[in-house]
Amino acid sequence: MTPRRRLPAILLRLAVVLAVLAGIVLTALGPATATGLLPYFTVQSNVAVGVLAGYGAWCALRDRPEPPSVLKGAVTLYITITGTVYHLVLANPASPFAMAQPDRQPGEWWGNQLLHTVVPLLAVADWALFDRRGRLRPRYAAWWLAFPVGYLVFALVRGLIVGSYPYPFIDAGELGYDGVAVSAVGFAAVFWLLGLLFVGVDRLLARAGRTEPAEPPAAAEPVEPPVAQRETSGSG
Repeated sequence: MTPRRRLPAILLRLAVVLAVLAGIVLTALGPATATGLLPYFTVQSNVAVGVLAGYGAWCALRDRPEPPSVLKGAVTLYITITGTVYHLVLANPASPFAMAQPDRQPGEWWGNQLLHTVVPLLAVADWALFDRRGRLRPRYAAWWLAFPVGYLVFALVRGLIVGSYPYPFIDAGELGYDGVAVSAVGFAAVFWLLGLLFVGVDRLLARAGRTEPAEPPAAAEPVEPPVAQRETSGSG
């Protein structure tokens, strides 16, 4: 990373870390405790983004290699899923899986916005502005589904034990396992397409970076004529 880009990258990544910490603390001031928040994909993805942003800030400060692009792409995808699902599915009254939005105290409201809106936007900005370009491949979009699938298994097993599920689209008690399977396949397809979108944007940004106009060549220095030619032109 060039020295000119290093300071903005550090500041943006520190902002991500602070937003994650503030979001979790403020949300925990409400009815949910910190441990009660851990089973949510929202909190897990925010923690992953915060840890990676903190490590990325340290790498930029120490002029070390950036985190692997495949890892950063995965974590950025997960936090994008968090923001997208919240705004389009859970908080959208027109969605069949809309969740009732409680009246939150100001602190809890800000915590909710930090985790679902601010952190996703900051993380995507960090990925778009400071990640190395041209390193993502289409097959990564399928690999990145490993964590959401693992989370689904975790949520279903936990639901069998405690009798509750963090999100309505994976609520086996209400939908049955057939219904959960249908919604899971639909969400997986959308997440895969979203991952492909990240790969496509990465390639477009890489191409744009390669096609930036080069600096004009320096003017050629005048070439003196050979000594014999100067002597000939000088005589007579």
